[in-house]
Amino acid sequence: MDKKIGIQGIKGSFHHLVAMNYYHRDVEVIEHLSFHELARQLAEKKSNEAVMAIENSIAGSILPNFALIDEYDLHIIGEYYTPVNMNLMALEGQEISDIKKVFSHPMALLQCKEFFKKHPHIKLIEDVDTAEAAKRISEEKLKKTGAVASPAAAEMYGLEILASEIHTIKSNATRFLILGTEERKPNGEKLDKASIKFDLKSERGSLVSLLNILRDCYLDMTKIQSLPVINEPWKYSFFVDVIFDKYEDFEKAISVLKLMTEDLKILGIYKNNLP
Repeated sequence: MDKKIGIQGIKGSFHHLVAMNYYHRDVEVIEHLSFHELARQLAEKKSNEAVMAIENSIAGSILPNFALIDEYDLHIIGEYYTPVNMNLMALEGQEISDIKKVFSHPMALLQCKEFFKKHPHIKLIEDVDTAEAAKRISEEKLKKTGAVASPAAAEMYGLEILASEIHTIKSNATRFLILGTEERKPNGEKLDKASIKFDLKSERGSLVSLLNILRDCYLDMTKIQSLPVINEPWKYSFFVDVIFDKYEDFEKAISVLKLMTEDLKILGIYKNNLP
């Protein structure tokens, strides 16, 4: 039986496209209109694995998703980078001048802000999903209304693309995480990237000392993100991505970090997929 893969959004969304590309087949997807529901359903094993966007090269990180991975004790088992192709679409027979309002996910709208500055007559409205907005326009025959979504969504829901590739930076890409409920460990294959989380008090030199440990153990930090710990003022959770050549170097670093941090957790060990 094919795996059930949870996605944020519906068929035609970027999550759906990543699921098909990552698993190399037309997988059975379980649609969710919020990241919270995606994480909860995966934790309850209503799906086998899930695809979750975590950061965009223009709009930055989706901070709440770090907390969801931690809260539901999910494990990162892979990552996938994909170019993002944003398009303005609507019912056939309309021009951009006819469009009064455009619906899409807030991250999508943010990536296209320069385009819409040229069309101040259009009101931008945040929605739960790119493809869901396109589907609703199609089903309800909404005129003077547009969506920002992928070419696949336009084709799937019978909309006409009024303007293609409207994202500000043409090299725009999004990083997606592949999530599961069980920890993945090296088993004959080369896994050279890891994501970890730890708590650290705001004390002079504490973070610098920790970063020095990563350097001394030959780990290359590719990302660091902090979130405040609720109900503990001036204490922060740090989410860090590292890449390494030898798994033994990572193990050595972790053994030292356990002595320097609180609540250290390995969120995942997986293959670096950065192009």
